[in-house]
Amino acid sequence: MAWVLLFFSGQEILIVVLAVLLLFGSKEIPRMAKMFGQGMKEFRRATEDIKREIQDSSSDVAKDFKEIKDDLKKDAEEVVKNVKKQVDSD
Repeated sequence: MAWVLLFFSGQEILIVVLAVLLLFGSKEIPRMAKMFGQGMKEFRRATEDIKREIQDSSSDVAKDFKEIKDDLKKDAEEVVKNVKKQVDSD
């Protein structure tokens, strides 16, 4: 965001500030800044909630994969055991 300001001169920034002041008035600007701050705070909170939910679900998925892996390992060991038993009996 700071790199965008590199393309504006001091005069252009001053004109924009004056235009905003004229359009909204000196009493409206602090109220708008407060609303913007509250919006950013809510956005941050929602982002953290989404991150937390993804992390929680990913740990559940990892747990499920571990259980599947363990089940497959047991089944494979059982198959090997049965094959060895068949080979030994023949």
